[in-house]
Amino acid sequence: MAPAQASAAKQAELLKQDGNTFYKKERIGAAIDAYTGAITLCPNVAVYWTNRALCYKKRNEWRKVEDDCRKALQLDSHSVKAHYMLGLALLDREEYAEGIKELEKSLELGRGPHSMSYMVEEIWQALAKAKYTEWERSSKEIASQLRKLEEACENALKIYRDLDGSTEDEYEEQLIQLREVFRKATVADVPTEVPDHLCCKITLDIFRDPVITPSGVTYERAMLLQHLQKVGKFDPVTREPLEPEQLVPNLAIKEAVQAFLDDHGWAYKMRP
Repeated sequence: MAPAQASAAKQAELLKQDGNTFYKKERIGAAIDAYTGAITLCPNVAVYWTNRALCYKKRNEWRKVEDDCRKALQLDSHSVKAHYMLGLALLDREEYAEGIKELEKSLELGRGPHSMSYMVEEIWQALAKAKYTEWERSSKEIASQLRKLEEACENALKIYRDLDGSTEDEYEEQLIQLREVFRKATVADVPTEVPDHLCCKITLDIFRDPVITPSGVTYERAMLLQHLQKVGKFDPVTREPLEPEQLVPNLAIKEAVQAFLDDHGWAYKMRP
């Protein structure tokens, strides 16, 4: 690296550190200026763009968040924060399909080989909210269509009764059967309890980032890491010695959770 480039890089890093300090002190305008200075000096560093996007997110300036995140992803397509904030920006303008896609990518990267477990919960909550909103919109549309269809079927049943000469008892029985059919058609749109095997033994909630220990017990990664750090390096259930590097992603449970959420439209009952 040439001396001039090295000097610019060093100055840009100092500006980034200033920006971080300003951000922590809630001086968002000053933080934006500092990150902008870093970008001006070294525009090919993705983290400068994501840091500034975080400031714009704080101000709900979503178009600017989107622009900075797209630039960051051009520089680093594996940026968890860029995918995450881009997803939020797209959701803000109700582009649910693309927004959810970005959040899913962020979640995948956040719990990958270079796990960012501290962000997984935040990403998961945003994704769950987006999925639920999408499901709710779809559910309302389907419910409206079912109501119209049920009314049409009841009217047809009345016409058939009048033409066929069915008794009132026969008509009432047919009406009960018809309504039962439509009742069952709405069952899939009712929030469902999560099976125990898809829930962490520590959080008692559905798995976000399941990992399995050498003892064969599966936990939520972030909560288990917290246990190892604050309580002790042992398996909470078996009490056997356990180190963070021994944890392995439980892909079977991860896929089972995804299948459950896909089947129920992410409309599941949260445990107390």
